[in-house]
Amino acid sequence: MAAEEPLPDPTQLDGAPHPRETHTLYGHTAEQAEFLQSYNSGRLHHGWLLTGPQGLGKATLAWRLALFLLATPDEDGGMFAAPAPTTLDIPPDHPVARRILAGSEGRLFHLKRGPNATGSGLSQVISVEEVRKMKSFFAMSAADGGRRVAIIDSVDEMNTASANALLKLLEEPPEKVTFFLISHQPHRLLPTIRSRCRTLRLSAMPPDDLAAALAQAGAETAPDQVTALAELAGGSVGAAFRLTAQEGLELYARLVDLFSALPRLHRGAMIRLADQMVGKANADLFDLTLTLIDLFLARVARAGATGQTPPEAARGEAAVLARLAPDAWAAQQWAELAQNLGNRARQGKAVNLDPAALLMDMVLAIEATAGRLAQR
Repeated sequence: MAAEEPLPDPTQLDGAPHPRETHTLYGHTAEQAEFLQSYNSGRLHHGWLLTGPQGLGKATLAWRLALFLLATPDEDGGMFAAPAPTTLDIPPDHPVARRILAGSEGRLFHLKRGPNATGSGLSQVISVEEVRKMKSFFAMSAADGGRRVAIIDSVDEMNTASANALLKLLEEPPEKVTFFLISHQPHRLLPTIRSRCRTLRLSAMPPDDLAAALAQAGAETAPDQVTALAELAGGSVGAAFRLTAQEGLELYARLVDLFSALPRLHRGAMIRLADQMVGKANADLFDLTLTLIDLFLARVARAGATGQTPPEAARGEAAVLARLAPDAWAAQQWAELAQNLGNRARQGKAVNLDPAALLMDMVLAIEATAGRLAQR
């Protein structure tokens, strides 16, 4: 009988190295300096909430901070104490670094989604049982009496029971334990969880840092693609990695070319695009197409509202954006359409509507809106 396939790690992007394997964290220097200052002050907070859109490097930062804490010896403040550290860097050959890379560091607990009730796949949430495992882990004394660390990736995936169980740990933290909570949508967390943590808000990465992070993750990026990737990915390495893996820049260029004919679309090009969405094998392509359409509409609305076009994410995009949304009123119409189409896409996917039909319906709605705006 063949051995069962191990469940995928829900905290690792398919095709990319795990955050604990990422040697260099690009950007986010202010957040790292803030943590180091807190550490050197001798008043390190027990709970840290790392926030920002998905893919900015929050998990990579959490693993970097965990390594620093576990590899840096506690100082007693005596006469021969070592000077305060000036960097978070830990050599990759440090014993703690090697143990973390191997997944065998006994003072670190990684809280994430576990198997579902049948063991056939991953649970949709971090269950209260997983939090109880973490509580039991910290109930045991550390081998050397030193620091211990928990990384929760992500706290957004907790249900009510598991969130309340985590809250109790944050309210009465075990001795010498530091929690790193990763959150993509902190506004959805329990206010009491937010109030028990010190927040590090990560911002979008500039194009140069984004390109360097992508190269480290093994993604091939041409120099003339960096600006477009930064625009479409919103400065998120994770989003940019997905775009490169799924040829998202090429797909977005096709969409811009299609919409350049508005208010009257080329029917043949529209049908060819929709036909590519058919079949389970093209489910990822369909999801990416919906995401890029939503992004295109958002960029149209932003251009009209601000009176400025963003850096181009596809050749000729600026002219298309300026023509479709010449003023704030037009921007409002596009923003409302984006919201309506987003709801329509979610409903269509929920009832397993034919992807080609759903995409055609959405594209025709875009054509209709452009037609009405052209008649003003």
